[in-house]
Amino acid sequence: MGEDLGFERLLEEEGFFARLLGRSPSGGGSKLLYGPDLPVVLLTGGPGMGKGRLLRLVRDRFASKVPVIYLDCASRTYEDDAGPEPGARSDFTEALVDVAGRLRAWQGTGGPFVFPRFFAGLTMIATGAADRSPEAVRTEVERYENLPQQQGLRGLGTGGFWRNVLTGVIRNLLNTLAGQLLGAYGASVAGALLEALFANAAPKGRRELTRIYGAYPTAGHQPEHGLLDLAADFKAGGEAREVAERFLFRALREDIEAAYEGTVGWLSRVGRPALLLDHADSPLGQRLLRAVLTDRRDGQRDRVVIVGTARQEDGGAFLYGGLSPEDAGYPAEYRPADGIPATWSRNTGPQPDGAPLADGVLLLRMPFLTGDQLRDETLRRQRRTEPESGANRRRVVAAVARLSGGRPHTVIRLAAAAATFRMPADANDRDLLDAPLRHPDGAAERPVTDVLLEELILDQLPVGLPDEHRDQWLDLLTHLSVAHDTECADVLLVHHQAHRVSVLTAHQIAKLLTETGWPGCERHFIGDFGLRQLLVHRLYGLCPDGAAWHADHHLLRDHYALRAADDGAPGGEAFRSLTAHRMNHHLVSGGADDVVRHLAATLPGRPREWCAELLEIAQAPYPGGADARRVRAQGLVSMEGPALRRTVDQLLHAVWLCEERTRPTGSEMARTLAGLLERLSIMEFDGAGDLGPTAGEWSGLAANQRPMLRCSCTDQLGRRR
Repeated sequence: MGEDLGFERLLEEEGFFARLLGRSPSGGGSKLLYGPDLPVVLLTGGPGMGKGRLLRLVRDRFASKVPVIYLDCASRTYEDDAGPEPGARSDFTEALVDVAGRLRAWQGTGGPFVFPRFFAGLTMIATGAADRSPEAVRTEVERYENLPQQQGLRGLGTGGFWRNVLTGVIRNLLNTLAGQLLGAYGASVAGALLEALFANAAPKGRRELTRIYGAYPTAGHQPEHGLLDLAADFKAGGEAREVAERFLFRALREDIEAAYEGTVGWLSRVGRPALLLDHADSPLGQRLLRAVLTDRRDGQRDRVVIVGTARQEDGGAFLYGGLSPEDAGYPAEYRPADGIPATWSRNTGPQPDGAPLADGVLLLRMPFLTGDQLRDETLRRQRRTEPESGANRRRVVAAVARLSGGRPHTVIRLAAAAATFRMPADANDRDLLDAPLRHPDGAAERPVTDVLLEELILDQLPVGLPDEHRDQWLDLLTHLSVAHDTECADVLLVHHQAHRVSVLTAHQIAKLLTETGWPGCERHFIGDFGLRQLLVHRLYGLCPDGAAWHADHHLLRDHYALRAADDGAPGGEAFRSLTAHRMNHHLVSGGADDVVRHLAATLPGRPREWCAELLEIAQAPYPGGADARRVRAQGLVSMEGPALRRTVDQLLHAVWLCEERTRPTGSEMARTLAGLLERLSIMEFDGAGDLGPTAGEWSGLAANQRPMLRCSCTDQLGRRR
């Protein structure tokens, strides 16, 4: 498999993108999907799901067949380019100018595009340059002089839009105004530019300027007023500027649409042009999407395919107009496994002014890798140098599957790191995270866990994360990897933000994680199993001998010890009781013997409740270092005390080993579990006989590598195996 790992069906000759663009990767025609009212397609999935990789693949496969422009909306390039002239440029306009410039250089079927309509709007906002002097405005207009004209025919008419050398006329006009005393708002420059635009427009050009800019909200069907108001709104900033930017984007799309109209366009151009917006959930990306979605909701139609990426499952709150997705109505969605999607159409019922934009969206759910895809990719990278390495390869495949959860990017990185890695005997999956990885950019080898945390966390910070917390985001998540619910998380956050004036709460962090595309779980604050393993591994390595790990668990153990004085109090969101919550943290920070004593004392008379509590206590990661759970579960470690206590000790360690889910257990531990529970079931204490059915249930689950205590993240892991 190559770069198209997981996306083969989407990119095939008659796949989704071939149908959407009207051309196959080989250049053949393809039956168009949708139209003339096109949905905005949002690729949704959290970090590591390959959204950006898919966009780049679409660009690389199709860009020589149809005009495909890729923009990274998270890049600071557009903001930096706008900096020198904040009154005449914005990151939004710089992105549009970049799109127009690249289409202007298109050398494929039909030749370059020209942008006379877009140019007219840019010319007017240029009046906000510097002090609005003619010199500054002239310099600004000259940045755009190639956009409205055919290549090799500087300034000549384009399809009858202009009658003569427009930019030369504007330049000469501004030169004559240079040095004149202008009004406070540069009205003379604006008026002169407006006069030049209309004086040099051919009849078709006048009609087009009237149609587009006469529709400006405050124009009253007067294009001159529309252009002047557009310039004033852009200068004003805020919501007024967003209206102006939206109209500039509309004008650009109108120019693209014009290139496909008429006999020449119909004969020379094929398929649909596309704008691919990576990181479309960034502020710039949201403004671009909002502009096109608003226009299309209001009845504007164009053939530009808009595909963006969004980490949040529902596409982002901006689509719903302040309503919940349930109240506003979820957008249509498409999963690649379903084949080519059915015909899309927006709601044709009455649409109130300002209705949510989600109705114009099609959510394309990024696929997790199947078990076969994951196994093939991992084995493809293995170096088969030793005949006896088959067992190691199987062990590596299982570790990659569990640690990645099927996220394509994580699979690719882990499989590459595991190419020459040998899993130690009785290894924990997390041992693989120390494997060195040479990054494709040629940088020095680093542990794969460091690479993944940088790419999944540091390179994909939440859009809403305040600047003052960016430096601590990874550290906070690392400590929160041992938290279960919001109370548990807040205890850790208070401790680790004690030196800060501005702090984040567990509720805020949970919201930021959701907005970044990470799933939630009712039993784990970090709700993605693979991400949690990365963070747990980092936490244990922060200080020698896992000191940071133990400190966090001790902090939580002591917190719940104080609260557990009233054992009738509820245990919070993730546990039945405060005592169970306390024991969970005590177990993983050196208190196994205390936990055994507690369990042995509380078993008689309450076997069913006791089994549920045992599972809650034992659902915990194991610290680094040698793992004695297997031999302790099998009774190979000398223990003292009554038979009940020794058997409970063995059972606790067997359940803990199975429930951590980072080591193979299978039939061996299934038999151990069954034997221990059956042994307990014939002991002389109240309710012992009720443990017999549990023996069969738990051993069956363990034999099939399934969790005994289910939660959202273990369910997700099971579905992706």
